Amino acid sequence: MKFIKFLLVGIFFGIVLTKSEAVSWYRIYEMFRFQSFHMYGIIGTAIASGVLFLQLAKRGTIKSIKGADIFVPKKDKSIARYIIGGTIFGLGWALVGACPGPMYILLGAGYYTIAIVIIAAIIGTFIYGVVKNKLPH
Repeated sequence: MKFIKFLLVGIFFGIVLTKSEAVSWYRIYEMFRFQSFHMYGIIGTAIASGVLFLQLAKRGTIKSIKGADIFVPKKDKSIARYIIGGTIFGLGWALVGACPGPMYILLGAGYYTIAIVIIAAIIGTFIYGVVKNKLPH
């Protein structure tokens, strides 16, 4: 019963992403072909919101739900890992037409073929967990 709030937030998030067409394969296709500003506007708004709330958290202006300070760890100086990881993520996003969050929304919306992608993503995550300690971080 205590997880009901997370379920409700997830349902609300799914509705917002669906209504904004952020889970639309066609919108994602337009974005990767630089044919439409729609997805860049959504992503830009998310980045601006994230930067704002991160700065507020670093300054101690906002607190957690329990009233505690939000700890923001120091960023790693190595940029290569972000470029490699971002490239792999972007290639997967371009090939599939969905990033991880919208995959579940698409499944809930009745696009059952996305289950193949979800299963592959789970297997990939498992494989990463197995080889994580052998990779350069």
